Amino acid sequence: MKKRLVGKVVSDKMNKTRVVAVERIVRDRRFGKTISRTSKYKIHDEKNECHTGDIVEIEETRPLSKEKNWKLVSILKKNILTTSEEEASKGEGVPE
Repeated sequence: MKKRLVGKVVSDKMNKTRVVAVERIVRDRRFGKTISRTSKYKIHDEKNECHTGDIVEIEETRPLSKEKNWKLVSILKKNILTTSEEEASKGEGVPE
């Protein structure tokens, strides 16, 4: 069974590659305090579908490059700000 994680896209500047931050909560062994830890994973996004701020589900896969062994499974929640920027960029760039 392949591992599946849910995280937030923090970078979409590369072609077909995204950086996803996955947060987990752990207990400190010595003091017992709960601490949140963040791990960043480079994932493969074939169609460049997800953008910064989206909540996505990722799955472990074979190594695709030196640092990339995860792939995009689905986009659980789109970032509202990112979608409005895309629509604005599709329109004409020069205002009248």
